[in-house]
Amino acid sequence: MRLAELAAAYALDWCVGDPEWMPHPVRLIGGSIGASERVLRRCGSGKYFELATGGIIAIGVPAASAFCTYAVVRQARSVHRMLGISAELWLASTCLATRNLLDEAAQVMRALETEDLVRARRRLARIVGRDTNELDEQEVCRAVVETLAESLSDGIIAPLLYLALGGVPLAMAYKAVNTLDSMIGHRDEKYLYFGRVAARIDDVANYIPARISALLLCIASELLPETNGLRGWRIWHRDGSKHASPNAGQVEAAMSGALGVRLGGTNRYGNEVTVSAHLGDEFPPPNRYATRRAWKAVALASLLGFGGALFFALRKKDA
Repeated sequence: MRLAELAAAYALDWCVGDPEWMPHPVRLIGGSIGASERVLRRCGSGKYFELATGGIIAIGVPAASAFCTYAVVRQARSVHRMLGISAELWLASTCLATRNLLDEAAQVMRALETEDLVRARRRLARIVGRDTNELDEQEVCRAVVETLAESLSDGIIAPLLYLALGGVPLAMAYKAVNTLDSMIGHRDEKYLYFGRVAARIDDVANYIPARISALLLCIASELLPETNGLRGWRIWHRDGSKHASPNAGQVEAAMSGALGVRLGGTNRYGNEVTVSAHLGDEFPPPNRYATRRAWKAVALASLLGFGGALFFALRKKDA
């Protein structure tokens, strides 16, 4: 992707975000995943059948997403050059989530600051998969901090990396991989085999972005007051592998150290209860003050990641 277009897409996401009234490719991707699952599950059952059909979806949906994106941009360019550029910029901006992530986290933080725990839970449910109805303020704060950390990787840094590497088609394929993991990449009875391939592809796609994100978070925390990037680095390398996810744990551990708060613990997803290892076990749990510091660290890390993506794209152009 050209430097000017990458910069314009990032600026468009930062300034506008993803208004709910606008169509969004990820909703279309999610609909196609759900429809494909319903059709394929009617055709058979069993461990190997689910592995095979889940694998077909896990490979087919990202490939189709990349092809359709390429086709849309190419067709738009054939009508008019500016229409093609506009389509490419809009699609690229939908792959990024800086504005939405920061806005949604800020809404939860404002609700907590006004002592409106019910509203905080309701706003939190928009950005996390865990059940929020019974969370106390401390657990709401933990959820905000963890989501900011994880979403820095899969909502900002990873899409920037793939935009710089392969343009909008590759970034959209990544968004499809990420959506597949969130929809079917679970370890419960229903998706243990059907979503296994999707989960493994997501692990591979996020391996490098997660570690870049953790590094950027440490750098941002060292530049900001009241956060400690060196401590983030230490806890990242000590606790990053404790998490069940090989990638989410990297960024969450860096965030834990940078803020000096304990992350991880028990989460409920419907009827399923998961217990994750504590990251930064020697620290106190996060509070409202920690969520504000996490918000600032993620905002700065996003800007640093954007600068890195521009530099990478420039070196790629000159190579």
